Amino acid sequence: MRFFKEILVLSILLVLFSCKEKQQITAVNTPVKFSEFKGKLASGTIKVIDSFPSKFVRPRTVAVWLPNGYSVNEKYAVMYMHDGQMLFDAATTWNKQEWKVDEIIGNLLDSAKIKKTIVVAIWNHQDIRHSDYYPQKPFNLLPQKFKDSIFSESQKQFGTAFKGLQSDNYLKFIVEEVKPFIDSNFSVYKNPENTTIAGSSMGGLISMYAICEYPKVFGGAACLSTHWIGFMPQENSVVPESFFKYLESNLPSPKTHKIYFDYGTETLDKFYLPYQNRVNEVLTLKGFDNSNSKNLKFEGHDHSENSWSQRFQIPVEFLLKK
Repeated sequence: MRFFKEILVLSILLVLFSCKEKQQITAVNTPVKFSEFKGKLASGTIKVIDSFPSKFVRPRTVAVWLPNGYSVNEKYAVMYMHDGQMLFDAATTWNKQEWKVDEIIGNLLDSAKIKKTIVVAIWNHQDIRHSDYYPQKPFNLLPQKFKDSIFSESQKQFGTAFKGLQSDNYLKFIVEEVKPFIDSNFSVYKNPENTTIAGSSMGGLISMYAICEYPKVFGGAACLSTHWIGFMPQENSVVPESFFKYLESNLPSPKTHKIYFDYGTETLDKFYLPYQNRVNEVLTLKGFDNSNSKNLKFEGHDHSENSWSQRFQIPVEFLLKK
C-alpha cells in the first residue's frame, strides 16, 4: 500500500511541475515510479527511475543515491553525475569496473569531511553518448570542412553514427527536467553553492560545458580525464583549441564557482598531456587560483573507472567540503 501511495504522490507532483510556466516542463507528466537497484552497495541506498521521461532527449535511467541516515528533516547538497551505470557496482557494469561512488562519498560523510550529499546518477545510451556529451558551442567554432569530415567518418572513428549534437538538449534535460524533480522529491538545497556536476572523459567535457552554460545552476564541476581531443587522437587537431577558446569566453566567476580538472599518463589519457598547460593558462586568465580550481596530474593512471575511483575523493572533497 505504501508503494502505491508513493506512486500517487509522485504523479500529482509531476502534474504540478508541468503547470509551472517558469520551468516549462511537459515531458514528466506521466507517472514516475522507483524500482530497486540491481546491484550491491557498500553504503547508502538507491532509488531507480528506469525510464525518466523527457521532451529533450531519449528517456533513460536516473538513479538517486541516498547516504546512510538520509532524513527529510535535513538538507543535502546534490552532485549530478554522467555515465550513471558505471558508478556503484562493478558486477553490473560492462567492463567489471566502477567509480565506487557509494564507498567514497559514504566514507567522506562518515568522517565529516564534506557536506551531507546525495548523488543523481544519469545513465548514458552508448550509441548516442558522444553526441549527448560533446559540447555544441565549441563544436560550432570548428572549421566547416573539419565538421563535415567528422560527420562522414564518425563510424570509423569511434564506432557510432555522429549525425548531430544533442548536448544542449542533454543539459536542458538535466536542468529543466531532472533537477526540478529532484528538488521537489528530495530534501535538497536548490542553490548553485550546493549543486555540482561530475564526469570523466566525454563526461568531463559535458561537465565543463554545464558549469559554463548554467552558472546559476551549478556552482562546481569535476572534470576527470577531460577528453580535450574530442574524438580519436590525431596530429595537429583543431579540436582542443576550440574548447580553450570557449572556456576563455565562458568560464563563470571564480568568486562563486569551483572547477576541477585532472589527467593520467597512460592509455588514452596520455594524449591529454600536451594540453594541460593550456588549461592552466585559461584558469589563470579567468582569475582562478588553487582555492577554486585544480588541474592535477596522476602518474601511471589510465583511462578507466579503476583509475578514476582511486582519485575521485579528491574532487568530491574539493567541491563539497564543509
